[in-house]
Amino acid sequence: MFPRFLAVLLALSLAQPLRAAAQDLSGHGGPVRALAVLEGRLASGGFDQAVIIWDPAAGRALRVIRWHQGAVNALAALPDGRLASAGEDARIALWGAGEAPEAVLEGHSEPVAGLAAAPGLLASAAWDGTVRLWTLATGEARVLRGHQGNVNAVAFAGGALYSTGQDGTLRRWEADGSPRTIAEFGLPQNALLALPDGTLASAGVDGTVRLVAPDGAVRELRSGPRPVIALAASPDGRTLAVGTIGGSVGLYALPEGRLRHTLDGPGLPVWSAAFAADGQTLWTGGQDRRVRRWNAANAQPLGPLAAEAAEPALAALDPHGAEVWRACQACHALRPDAPPMAGPHLYRLFGRRMGSVPGYAYSERLARGDIVWTHETVADLFTRGPDVVTPGTRMPVQTVGNSEDMAALLRFLEQATR
Repeated sequence: MFPRFLAVLLALSLAQPLRAAAQDLSGHGGPVRALAVLEGRLASGGFDQAVIIWDPAAGRALRVIRWHQGAVNALAALPDGRLASAGEDARIALWGAGEAPEAVLEGHSEPVAGLAAAPGLLASAAWDGTVRLWTLATGEARVLRGHQGNVNAVAFAGGALYSTGQDGTLRRWEADGSPRTIAEFGLPQNALLALPDGTLASAGVDGTVRLVAPDGAVRELRSGPRPVIALAASPDGRTLAVGTIGGSVGLYALPEGRLRHTLDGPGLPVWSAAFAADGQTLWTGGQDRRVRRWNAANAQPLGPLAAEAAEPALAALDPHGAEVWRACQACHALRPDAPPMAGPHLYRLFGRRMGSVPGYAYSERLARGDIVWTHETVADLFTRGPDVVTPGTRMPVQTVGNSEDMAALLRFLEQATR
């Protein structure tokens, strides 16, 4: 679900040829729409309705959360260590260590597009034209009205709450809930970010990032003709990452606004970006369904979040099948003695009843155990998709549309899971 102008531009961008890239693996079954850095972990949210919690050091998924009934559009790390997620279903969920959300915040009537956190508070921007300021201790919200059309992003800066959206305005919300227009850009704005010095970065459909200083002065960074849809700043505020619908990511030195590097990505929309706590690593997520890691100092790729390729011994079983398997290995192990992962191990998969691995916390649907895994049922799972074959599963939506790929994957699993 996109505003009309984004839908048209997205269609145009997908017509561009896909450039080859070495780092091309993730666990999502759809575009990666949001990223959030947690303590020692990374969270990603996708159009496949999934939130994946990653262990970046080990390069594997720790949890796959499938709770939202629609695309996950926004994530926010809360000061108390929890994670907030929101999306197309107009709901906001607060996550701790459990399998169910600790709290659900409801009130928006249209998709939630942006989140921002402050101690004890969470702000949400939605396509119902409102901003909501939630008190986390009570779950109550103030409804803030003033924008005309979709509100796409919110940010806290200098103790105040700001928002921007389809009407091209940047607004500050006063203590009494009234909006004050800080700037009018004349074109829809897609993203908003607060820098450590209180400067606000607002990203527009015209490919321009506006830097609004606390005193109201505005500077422009021109990234190109394509809409900017992702912003991230290093913790020290000296590097700004700018992602576009055309697939480029520019790294700008601040405060001078000089372009230092351009990341060489796959040429598809980059929907999300986030810096690690040390400011040395940048993660990006986009239309190609992958989370990528970059060295923020020299713009070189550090490889995918999950392992780049199957182990040599596995690849020797069936090279083609091992390549297809790469989309699964972020969440599943092949042996029962492997460390815990987001999904159950697949040892002795064929002939096994679904939901039967001891000690694994299955979703309610898989726990029924009414499917036996055979070549035919596994093929059906990846042809129609886990969301259709096993509705309610927490498994990311992965499909295999090529018959040769499917045959190779089944051959590989037959050998590797014995």
